Amino acid sequence: MTRQFLCAAALCGAALAAQAAPGDAPAAGARPATAAPATAAAGPARAGAAGFACLIEPWQRIELRSQVEARIDAVHVDRGSEVRKGQVLVEMDTGAERAALEGARYRAVMEGQVRSADSRLTAAREKLRRRDELVKEKFMAAQERDDSQAEMEMAEANLLEARDNRRLAALEERRLVELVEQRRLRAPFNGVVTERLQHVGEVAQTGEGARPILRLAQTHPLRVEVVLPVAMFNKVAAGSVGSVEVEPPLAGRWQARVTVVDRVVDSASGTFGVRLELANPRGDIPAGVKCRARFD
Repeated sequence: MTRQFLCAAALCGAALAAQAAPGDAPAAGARPATAAPATAAAGPARAGAAGFACLIEPWQRIELRSQVEARIDAVHVDRGSEVRKGQVLVEMDTGAERAALEGARYRAVMEGQVRSADSRLTAAREKLRRRDELVKEKFMAAQERDDSQAEMEMAEANLLEARDNRRLAALEERRLVELVEQRRLRAPFNGVVTERLQHVGEVAQTGEGARPILRLAQTHPLRVEVVLPVAMFNKVAAGSVGSVEVEPPLAGRWQARVTVVDRVVDSASGTFGVRLELANPRGDIPAGVKCRARFD
């Protein structure tokens, strides 16, 4: 009875050993599991499916400076503000320019000088006509008729000068309008204000070395920068489409179009750069985040 019980216990122990977890250490001297080569073969497949590391960036970043040295009157945006192309962002002091503009605008529509010159011309022509008749009838010397001719020509010149002055005033108005417009800084694209460096009351400086007033980033479209191995060189071309997925904790996947493929490979790393254009009309896609790119 005891021997039968011991045999049954031994059989149970053998069954439990056969059902041990796959992660348990193999017995000494056991041959390697055949699953190991399959795992090694699956590694490259998983790497290809994961895509290539990339970075989503604004299409461009700019620093907004004034074209003229002037006091800042108003800054209509702040850091984080969304802007639209053509929107007035900063206004400079334009008091003197506006006063000059009003004067030029008035001179461009003045009628007094033109009407006065036109009236003198009409009178000079009538006087010449009468003297022509008197000269023909021998009642007046030809010299007096010549004097009337000179007066009429002078009246014509005066009328021409009055009209020229109006045209010059109109041109001056246009120049002053452009001068006033130079003191308004507008957004060159749809984007966002990333930094505000100057405030109302400060004097804006000119030149590349001057401190900018605002820094802007264009968020539509976005650009995606990818570094690919040289093995992908003939597999990606400008105009092709790739899939871009942001890395966690963010989520989202979009289609992007290849716009630039570097024609020079970096010999040290055996890689080349690719740029994709990613549409972002509503500004939903964040810029400056890491992503993974895939190419079919």
